Amino acid sequence: MGDVPIYTRDDYLTTTKPFEYLYAHKDNKFELKQLLGVMSAQAQTVGIRNLAALFKAYIETVSGTTTPGFNRTDFTGQELELDCGSWNASDTGIYGTDKLGFEIVACYHPIMPIQRLVNVDTKVHKVMLAYRLGKRWETVIEDRSVVSDSRSVISLSKYGIMVNSETSKALVRYLADVEQLNYDLIPEVTSVGRLGWIDGYGFSPYEENLVFDGEETFRTRFESIQEKGSRQAWLNCVRAVRAGKTPGNVVARIVLAASFASVLVKPCNCLPFFVHLWGGSETGKSLSLVLAASVWANPEIGVYIQTFNATEVGKELGAAFCNSLPLIIDELQLVKDNRKDFDKMIYQLSEGVGRTRGQKQGGLQKTPTWRNCIITTGEFPIISANSGEGAVNRTIEVDCHDTKLFDEPKKTATELYSNYGFAGKEFVEHLMEEGSQECVQKLQEAMQDALKTNDTMDKQTASAALILAADKLAEEWIFRDGILLRPEDISKYLVSKETVNQNARAMQYLYDFININQARFTPEADTRQGEIWGDLDNDYAYIIRSKFDQILQDEGYNASAFLGWAKNTGNIICGKDGRPTIVKRINGRPCRLVCLKLQENENNFDEYEDSLLP
Repeated sequence: MGDVPIYTRDDYLTTTKPFEYLYAHKDNKFELKQLLGVMSAQAQTVGIRNLAALFKAYIETVSGTTTPGFNRTDFTGQELELDCGSWNASDTGIYGTDKLGFEIVACYHPIMPIQRLVNVDTKVHKVMLAYRLGKRWETVIEDRSVVSDSRSVISLSKYGIMVNSETSKALVRYLADVEQLNYDLIPEVTSVGRLGWIDGYGFSPYEENLVFDGEETFRTRFESIQEKGSRQAWLNCVRAVRAGKTPGNVVARIVLAASFASVLVKPCNCLPFFVHLWGGSETGKSLSLVLAASVWANPEIGVYIQTFNATEVGKELGAAFCNSLPLIIDELQLVKDNRKDFDKMIYQLSEGVGRTRGQKQGGLQKTPTWRNCIITTGEFPIISANSGEGAVNRTIEVDCHDTKLFDEPKKTATELYSNYGFAGKEFVEHLMEEGSQECVQKLQEAMQDALKTNDTMDKQTASAALILAADKLAEEWIFRDGILLRPEDISKYLVSKETVNQNARAMQYLYDFININQARFTPEADTRQGEIWGDLDNDYAYIIRSKFDQILQDEGYNASAFLGWAKNTGNIICGKDGRPTIVKRINGRPCRLVCLKLQENENNFDEYEDSLLP
């Protein structure tokens, strides 16, 4: 290091000699630190106690001789030429200086912000970064919170961006400087993370001014919504399906119409609903999903069409992403959960509202919503004999048995995989014409009136009416083949009020259960026979209350709800105190029992429909 010159107070305050001497050693950081310590001690002897601050100001003055706006990004193939201030940004990387004038590296390859995005739903701001590792430029969209924090920005390394704990602070500074210096030059666009209707904008993804900024896991599905092949080839193929001669042709047409109907759910102020096809293999159920998906997107399984092999959260997020477009799910039998959980899934998806969740930083996340049709298939029904009324009411279930749905399934599949994505865009464009949505609402209401009877449920008829309305509109706007679904084509798949009534089904189950277990209702029998659950006579079944609750609970019914219904309909005998139980002796001991009438229902037993039973 040698002898250090001795400077006077005037040297420190009126000249740059001491600082020039220090700056001459900037390339040796260790030696510079030593000199700074020695000279700080010497400067204090002449009354200078802020040498480090003065030297810092000198460095900033020297390194700032290149005025802001002079340095510009110089990347081969760059989309924008941006002012990069004091940073040197070229194909060799981004370099700058720290507070002491030492060179620092922000990134070893070209990287720059090229777009600001504001989400229409969440109002969250994001940044699109363009970067190049070899000859090809790539882009990635990240939350501003990621590129503004030196710890979070390290996560960009998963995209191949060369950032680590040593360079992260410099990279954050560089990105912030470039964005601030070029705020008016970097374009700001509106973004969206889902599909479907967007108030004030139109319909995603058909609005050119909307950029996708959603989860990368949904990007494949988003990008699958495109036109490919020949519109005429798709149209000829689907017209042939609609004119098919197989007995199951109506089912294929219902599924096709349900796909169009999905985008009518929100304009008609209806709730999401299920259309579920079940039956044996080789009927064409999966191909019907391909037909439905080809209206909008690439119909390959795993691209737009998903399977039931997903978690509860995965299904919810998938529904929120599709939003107005149909959520199409194949292979119900992949679900390993208890059949009772199917009701929960139907309720969750058909409510159109996701679960409210908290955020890591506090507060609540935006609750996801959707308004669409969920089209599913499987080898068995999605509704069971003990399904809740709401689940039954939200589902149109079609039993395909072994009926073939297509005349030429192989040819149809080949054509649909090669040609798709035309009809959905055309359908939406017609819907966006002035006055169209008001006409659609009136059409749906007229169709619902045609379906209504004294024995139908409003929710189901509303859903079925959407399918009929969509079929009529698709024929008018796209197919023009004169083939239309009739109310009677779909009404046979609607359940009656009695079938929907869960308590009536619970009573039928109780009658079956009592007949199967008559030995448990014979107190006079051998006491070694095991448990006794009550008593029987010609008119009534007496069931011990605790056992009664267990019987219904095990089958998924609510005992209290049933007793309230049975009391109002006169199907049980109540006690003098008005309670839905009476006191009776069983084996000489008083018990509180449910007294279920048998005689009045004897003639009606066979009248209960079995359409919900597999």
